[in-house]
Amino acid sequence: MSVKWEGVFPAVTTKFTAEDELDIPAFVANLEAQLAAGVDGIILGGTLGEASTLSDEEKFELVRQTVAFVDGRVPVILNIAEQTTAKAIEVAATAKKNGVSGLMLLPPMRYKADASETVAYFKAIAKSTDLPIMIYNNPIDYRIEVTLDMFEELTACANIQAVKESTRETSRVTEMINRFGDRFKILSGVDTIAFESLVLGADGWVAGLVCAFPAETVAIYRLVKAGRIAEAVAINRWFYPLLQLDVHPKLVQNIKLAELMTGLGTEQVRLPRMPLEGEERERVLGIIENALQKRPVLPEVEVADLV
Repeated sequence: MSVKWEGVFPAVTTKFTAEDELDIPAFVANLEAQLAAGVDGIILGGTLGEASTLSDEEKFELVRQTVAFVDGRVPVILNIAEQTTAKAIEVAATAKKNGVSGLMLLPPMRYKADASETVAYFKAIAKSTDLPIMIYNNPIDYRIEVTLDMFEELTACANIQAVKESTRETSRVTEMINRFGDRFKILSGVDTIAFESLVLGADGWVAGLVCAFPAETVAIYRLVKAGRIAEAVAINRWFYPLLQLDVHPKLVQNIKLAELMTGLGTEQVRLPRMPLEGEERERVLGIIENALQKRPVLPEVEVADLV
């Protein structure tokens, strides 16, 4: 199916059993909650998905399970985070065979490629497939920034259509629109500034806390796009302490604890990550419990109202 690159795209977590195997029932239960809330796509294999700890077999098992469960209701996107161009091209081809709708691309892993090398990497993958692509621009965590000049070069690839904007600079939304118009769809990749990015014209939100709070995330997006800013502001202010859990080295553990507390997952992570303990766990639990006690009643927003 085609990818519209608009709306809320959860970067879903990977669920594990106590025996460190994929927990498919828990994974599918979370997918069901996401779809029920009205999300617009599913992203697999990102940081929240603990992709670096997954074997290729596990990664594509998650792809197959997701594609089968979603059954065409929303696009399924696979993140590619590889060390070599050849491997990235191989993953893209396998992803297509397994039914994904599109790809999200990080720059090469480990090696800090320069601008020309990074552009060449993206172009080689784009030329190898007809799947639509979203570039993941996260220089804070992955050391390589995809600059405006680099995006200029990437306009040559028609299937590079969007950016997950995670520079943590809201000004980048305006800079991208001023330079490229609607050539690239812009999806905010940082929970704490997603509201502001949407107001500035971002087309969507690749979200993290949505894994535990799907309805609230979708409500903020839809209210902004319906022009009901004051209502969106109120929900975002309630949500903000939770959203801050996404911009932390232990975002996976934080969000999985939130999933546990909302009945949408478990705390199981894969080594080298370990579940939160002691004072750190109590602090995060306190944030989650306080939010749950004050959880807002959400207004209805019809999809037809979105502009």
